[in-house]
Amino acid sequence: MYHASKKKVHGLLHPEIVGDKNWDKVINVFIIILIILNVIAVIIETVDSIHNRYKNFFYYFDLVSVIIFTIEYILRVWSSNHEEKYKHSVWGRLKYMVSWGALIDLVAILPFFLHIFFGLGIDFRQIRMLRLARVFRLFRLTAYTKSAHMIANVFRKRASELAVSFVLVIFLIIISSCIIYFAEHLYPDQKTSQFSSIPATLWWAVVTLTTTGYGDMYPLTALGKAMAGVIMLTGVAFFALPAGILSAGFLEEFRLDRVKKTHRCPSCGEHIELDDHDHRTDKL
Repeated sequence: MYHASKKKVHGLLHPEIVGDKNWDKVINVFIIILIILNVIAVIIETVDSIHNRYKNFFYYFDLVSVIIFTIEYILRVWSSNHEEKYKHSVWGRLKYMVSWGALIDLVAILPFFLHIFFGLGIDFRQIRMLRLARVFRLFRLTAYTKSAHMIANVFRKRASELAVSFVLVIFLIIISSCIIYFAEHLYPDQKTSQFSSIPATLWWAVVTLTTTGYGDMYPLTALGKAMAGVIMLTGVAFFALPAGILSAGFLEEFRLDRVKKTHRCPSCGEHIELDDHDHRTDKL
């Protein structure tokens, strides 16, 4: 009975592992709605007139939400050793508690208990803003969906290309900052430059290369303007690299998904899992 109950609870809270066709979707949809309402409440609560008028409502809504999230967290920890990697009754649960998913769940409820046990009349509104961390639980729940798996696959498979493009962008920002700084300080008597140092110029490089353009810093010399123009054109190309990499990744995932749907076992009718090597072999 004990193990059957644990398996049932684990299935309700982790539909991607064992699942329960009747209730797992209902529970997870309810949790998603509650998380969204909590985020909305945190946002609205920052309006002083609304907060002062409905202060009690926000408190009790947060209290009920924390109770639900706490019960869910306890049930997740209790049933976690149903999985093989958390098999041990003590160390398995401790291992689960330091996993990313469990830490997200803990951060979602921790600010409330910090306020209750350590508030003592101190204004903990800034700490309570950590309740916004509950929105990250949406990523945990949507991990059960096919589209979320596809996005995760794209980032995982294209991680090396994205890392290289990120490094190139960092180099471009640093080089651009150095070029503009020295172009604006080419003459020792130049006193009107807005670029006081290379670290200060890094802000200009980020704003310019991302095409945000706040206008708080800009070159004044002819050479500085010419270099800025070249940097802007180069930045458009470099910052388009991650978008192109991700687009290619999504196209590849759509192709693989389409191939999987058309490849079934002739005996049992189940989908045949094919990797990239199998696809290339089929084409040859």
